[in-house]
Amino acid sequence: MAVVEIPMDASVSPTPVSPDPVSAQETRKVVIAASLGTVFEWYEFTLYAALATVLAKNFFAGVDPTTGFIFALLTFAVGFIMRPVGALVFGRVGDRIGRKKTFLITVIIMGVSTTAVGLLPTYQMVGIAAPIMLIVLRMLQGLALGGEYGGAATYVVEHSPAHRRGFNSSWISSTGTIGLLSSFGVIYAVRKLVGEDFDVWGWRIPFVLSLVLLVVSVRIRRTMHESPAFEQLKNKKQLAQSPLRETFLDWTNVKRLLVAFFGICGGMTCVYYTAVLYPNFFLTQTLKVDPQEVTAVVTFATLTCIPLFAFSGWLCDRLGRKPVLLAGFALVLVTLFPIFKGITNLANPQLGSAQAAAPVVITTDLDTCSFMFNPLGSRRFTSACDVAKQALTQQGVSYEVQVGPKGAADIRIGQTVSLESVSTFGLPADEASAKVKEFQTRLKAALVTAGYPDKADPATMNKPLVVLLLAVLLFYMALTLVPSTLMLVEMFPTRIRYTSMSFPYHFASGWVGGLLPTFTFAMAAQNGDSYFGLWYPLGWVAVAFLIALFFLKETRYIDLESDYR
Repeated sequence: MAVVEIPMDASVSPTPVSPDPVSAQETRKVVIAASLGTVFEWYEFTLYAALATVLAKNFFAGVDPTTGFIFALLTFAVGFIMRPVGALVFGRVGDRIGRKKTFLITVIIMGVSTTAVGLLPTYQMVGIAAPIMLIVLRMLQGLALGGEYGGAATYVVEHSPAHRRGFNSSWISSTGTIGLLSSFGVIYAVRKLVGEDFDVWGWRIPFVLSLVLLVVSVRIRRTMHESPAFEQLKNKKQLAQSPLRETFLDWTNVKRLLVAFFGICGGMTCVYYTAVLYPNFFLTQTLKVDPQEVTAVVTFATLTCIPLFAFSGWLCDRLGRKPVLLAGFALVLVTLFPIFKGITNLANPQLGSAQAAAPVVITTDLDTCSFMFNPLGSRRFTSACDVAKQALTQQGVSYEVQVGPKGAADIRIGQTVSLESVSTFGLPADEASAKVKEFQTRLKAALVTAGYPDKADPATMNKPLVVLLLAVLLFYMALTLVPSTLMLVEMFPTRIRYTSMSFPYHFASGWVGGLLPTFTFAMAAQNGDSYFGLWYPLGWVAVAFLIALFFLKETRYIDLESDYR
């Protein structure tokens, strides 16, 4: 296999470049200021993920629960889809007028749009206008975040001495996790405070609190100074006149972008969201664990993993970026399926035992089975096969589909229980809904008889081991995110660094990671296997491992002052 040579400048050498002239005290101030502001933005952005189930009830009440949840996940994904747009818009601004001013703009947009979510009327109040307004605000959030993370990483690395870039940038890499932890902590506290009213109006409080964070963030950003590397280019009048043209029309830089996307960002993004966000969906939707219990274990696991970012940064400074990144990818490839199967057996052991003792099989006419992906909520699944699959998915039950007689769908639970599904084809909406509910009631009773739990029993949940497995996933995330951030900054020249490193990072986050919950949920529902959706992130990680192994160059000794690679 031919190896693509990614020119990295003659500055790549076995000897580290001289430390940046910025004082240690000033560097610490930069790291703290940039990290705190970014934590606030990630807190605001990840609130939606943590409250997807509640928001589905309030903003997508006009469709069935499964479709409503998928629709809520797609709205979650909209914010990510907008991130590459924000990367282009604010990347250009950051390369043209500076990092500091761009920070201020993005934090204001994020704070205002997040606060507004907490003030929105629900679907019950204004109908279809409610989800439309939510989607618009989610787009603004994504736009702002697209200009945030790349700028923060660039700003910190450009202020850091060469031998501490990994350690210093690890704090920026941890901001998403700390922001997520903060959002979970606030949600947990508010749930305790308002009780059952949380799903009605209490969910608004975490969003409205963003107004306070906005004020604090603006004050922090106003005290920051421009990075030395940018100031040097500005003083020499060497700023890029068209960062977008230089980023996308120069073939050497395009090769860097391709390696950055496929060899770093695609895999890293999937590891991140499989560790940080997907467990929340998996525990609540598939394993039927109480949301408050999920918030508690995920928060504790996230808290325990924060020091791992600094450890990963230290490893990057000592061993290099590429070995750490490849190690993280390899661990995910080997252990992802066993970890999630372990979570099932520990969080809802009754479900795991029931699936082993009484497997569910749908015997049906395969020609009547639809592809279960319904992102717009406009499709109606009326065949007996589709009704059976939807009902089982809502119960968090895995199943196998086998060929059966035309038109019918028989659900066999273990060796003794058999239940015939129903078709609603041609029935009026009210009559169809009543028929499906009656079938779901009978199915639920049959599953309970066969040993399937209606919901997870908190008393049987092995919380310490669930936390441990979640912490292992988060450790993998730290091993891939920290070196990815470093390499993306170091791969590109200063004059187009903000634009060039932000685009592949946010394009992957938006179009690969942002769609991960939607695709994994829909793939599991379609296939009947609770774990089948994990093939989506595993595929991306496998591609990233191979591309990084053969095409990615070590960037440990890159001179950030050099404007050529």
